[in-house]
Amino acid sequence: MTEFARPADRPGQNAPAGMPRLERLDKDDCLRLISPGGVGRVAFNNPSGPVILPVNYTIEEGAVLFRTAFGGPMDADLRTGVEGADFKVAFEVDHVDENTREGWSVLVRGGAHHITAQDRLDQTGSGVDSWAGGERELYIRIAPVEISGRRIRHG
Repeated sequence: MTEFARPADRPGQNAPAGMPRLERLDKDDCLRLISPGGVGRVAFNNPSGPVILPVNYTIEEGAVLFRTAFGGPMDADLRTGVEGADFKVAFEVDHVDENTREGWSVLVRGGAHHITAQDRLDQTGSGVDSWAGGERELYIRIAPVEISGRRIRHG
């Protein structure tokens, strides 16, 4: 027998206090929300179609910095083969409070730049730890060309 969750047990199904309001966040608010780092999602196109992968990240000098594995999907799929030309990616971070049904979402769009060997030496103290573990020695920086966000509040 399969049990189904009651509506109040499913994410986003608790009764809110008041009507929801969608607010646009400015760039400074967006950076403040994502600056502690944590887990975000990188979205890009590869030869098979759209891909979205979670990564641990930090914000450094206004750019997103994360580590991944050499030879993995973000290594080959995010290389253009042209010096100075970057693949455009989207990076998203969000937070949802299940009890209040409030939350926010931040979207960063820009070029994904593979960090050079010399730059990698400078990044050893970057504070980007890999949650997945294993060899994650490829550093990628997303230089933002657009940062936008939204927040949902009730009341």
